[in-house]
Amino acid sequence: MKKIIISCCIALITTSAFSQTFNSKKLDSLFALLEKNSKYMGSIAISENGKTIYTKSIGFDDLASEKKSSLNTKYRIGSISKTFTASLILKAVEENKINLNQTIDKYFPTVKNAKTITIGNLLNHRSGIHDFTNDDDYLKWNTQYQSRAKMIERISAGAIVFEPGTKGQYSNSNYILLSYILEDLYKKSYGEILSLKITKPLHLKNTYLGGKINLNNNECYSYTLEGKWNKENETDASIPLGAGAVVSNPTDLNLFYESLFAGKVVSTEHLNQMKTIKDKFGMGLLEFPYYERKSYGHTGGIDGFRSVAGYFPNEKLALALTSNGMGYDNNNIMLCALNSYFNKPFTMPVFSNVAVTPAILDSYSGTYGSLQIPLKISISQKDNTLIAQATGQPSFPLEATATNAFKFDAAGIVLEFNSEKKEMTLKQGGKDYLFTKE
Repeated sequence: MKKIIISCCIALITTSAFSQTFNSKKLDSLFALLEKNSKYMGSIAISENGKTIYTKSIGFDDLASEKKSSLNTKYRIGSISKTFTASLILKAVEENKINLNQTIDKYFPTVKNAKTITIGNLLNHRSGIHDFTNDDDYLKWNTQYQSRAKMIERISAGAIVFEPGTKGQYSNSNYILLSYILEDLYKKSYGEILSLKITKPLHLKNTYLGGKINLNNNECYSYTLEGKWNKENETDASIPLGAGAVVSNPTDLNLFYESLFAGKVVSTEHLNQMKTIKDKFGMGLLEFPYYERKSYGHTGGIDGFRSVAGYFPNEKLALALTSNGMGYDNNNIMLCALNSYFNKPFTMPVFSNVAVTPAILDSYSGTYGSLQIPLKISISQKDNTLIAQATGQPSFPLEATATNAFKFDAAGIVLEFNSEKKEMTLKQGGKDYLFTKE
């Protein structure tokens, strides 16, 4: 449930004929390459005008038993859950159970600034409430059941980040509180409300509030790639609820977003509110721009699961990608999918490693800082592998593509070293950032 926002650079071209020339072979080739090199596990679905035009699944639900994934595999979708939760809140508004301008002190009197934080502030991350997933001890208790009272206590204990409404900053705490408000309004559990108001009416048979991962229910474990696939721990579903505990698959996600934009979930007025972006955030929706065009959706990350779903209103095009093991950037897979749809070129990745001596690796070790971005990166060596760790982030292994160049495909990162000048260049998203060793 950590805040992983995967930017989607998407070219939009208005036409109705592209699916007739959809280059599925290009996308097939990418997935074959990823599977051959054990770089990715997950599923994708592409839908146009409500009709699925492409699906693919690779990897395993469970590596220990070698249970292969299929199109029926269901994944934890992390923060894509927030689009469902925002929709549920706006449905409650339409039922006159709540309004966006009312403050939250009635529900959470112990939360700081509760008398000035509104329901709307929670929806678009303008509350100033501390995000508990940033707490230093979060990973010490996230796999254990947490009661509502305990979660409110944790959220209330956090310092005020900013005054309500003055800026936007992502906080999972906002959507935990929205989940509790829904339970109070309907006198039902979040899972029951989700089923009653969204999944049953839309016939989303693979979407529900998750619990302990159940392989017999076509759910899958998640993994991180550190030379080999390592199984991740499971965040207890009692913690994220509507902020990140929903389970689904790509075809269901496409149907949900298609229905949302077709006015089958909330009114056009409320959909427009969801789409209104201020300081990077809408109400349960993010905007993925490319030049003058835009699409709407959300990204998700919880444990080793990563996902992204988006909808392009002009083209009536929906894409969803869910992963339970990522050694290659989701953004690149989405770009390949879109370039296949729009008949654009896509350069396939090359997976080949270069052997670098321990002495050279040692020469790169140290802490690097940059004048361009407020981030420090620590470089170290472990078992002849270079390890990088940015401030406040988990460490990740680097693969050598040259004696002075290393990459981390899962995030599309390239690091290039100049040991004589004690410099390191970080390349990501088409931008270069110069770092100097301290």
